[in-house]
This record gives sequence, C-alpha cells and structure tokens, in this order.
Amino acid sequence: MLLDLVDELGPVVDAYPSWHPLVTHHDSRTPVTTPTDRCGYQGLDHTICFANGFVTCPYGDGQEVIDSVATLPHSSIAEITAERLDVTFYNEAATSILVRCNWQRPLEAGGLIPLALAVPLILEKELPCWRWSEVAETWETMRPYLIGRPHGSRSSLFVSQETGQAIKKLWNALIYTGMFGPIKV
Repeated sequence: MLLDLVDELGPVVDAYPSWHPLVTHHDSRTPVTTPTDRCGYQGLDHTICFANGFVTCPYGDGQEVIDSVATLPHSSIAEITAERLDVTFYNEAATSILVRCNWQRPLEAGGLIPLALAVPLILEKELPCWRWSEVAETWETMRPYLIGRPHGSRSSLFVSQETGQAIKKLWNALIYTGMFGPIKV
C-alpha cells in the first residue's frame, strides 16, 4: 500500500511550499509548510507527507480529519479530499486517513508543479504581504517557503530546476523593488 501511495502521490517530503494547496489556508504573517490546525486540519496525528497528499493516523475513527478537510475552502486549482484506508500504518487503535491534493490542471513529468501554476499561487500568497512587511527576505531564507523541503539550491521534489530558477528570479525581482522593505541581510 505504501509503495502504491508513493506511485500515486509522489515522494515523501519534509514540508510543502507555503503556497501548495494542502497548506495554503494559513495566516500569511505566520506561514505554514506542514499540515496542522493552523491551515485547517483537525485531528492529525502521526502524519507522513507526500508531494501531493499525506497520510495521518489518529487514534479513533479519524472523522475529525475527514470533517475538517470537507470544510476547507473550495479551489479551482486543486480539490482536497480525505478517505479512510483499510490498512494499519501506525497502531491497531489508529485509523489511517489519506488526504489527497487532486490538481485540476496537468502537472509536469514526475508530478512536478509547472511554472504556470507555481507563479500565480506564489503571487497570490506573497504579494499581499507588502502591506505589512518591514523587511524583504532573501532567496536563502524564503527557499523552503517557495519550493518546499527537501530542496537543492533551486529545485525540489515539487518543482524542476527550470521552474525553481524562474521562481528564484521572480523572487529576487520582487524584493529588489523595495515593496517589502529593505532586504534583510
């Protein structure tokens, strides 16, 4: 079952980009990169994240997780769904719940998010921050928020090297406008 999930949802990851549909429903002043109650999920326990979904294994029937997923805001970019799995991943008293990110637009080979999706999602999340930001964060600081973890210098398990490089150029162009304030060094 675990190998099937990796085939369907992509590799295991440490954290999502803050604009990924699985974590995007958070306060921009305190961004979230892993599924928690701060981005709309209730009842998570013993959670493993994949590039396009996660499995959580709360004690009990997991209905709290399923109900919280059902209340997430609708998106035309991706549908988030939850279902019980008939497999024990953690403990006999825990229920395995699969939360999927069903993208409504095509992904690149290997399930990577294309630039045409990543850029608008980043801009929707980051541009409003200019109203209250005091300093501009550099690429080095923002990289885990913009391309997820684990990551290299400009690619990750979410975006290709070309997409990551374009995101880096976009981010640098934004911070050098001064819109977020002076660059924090």
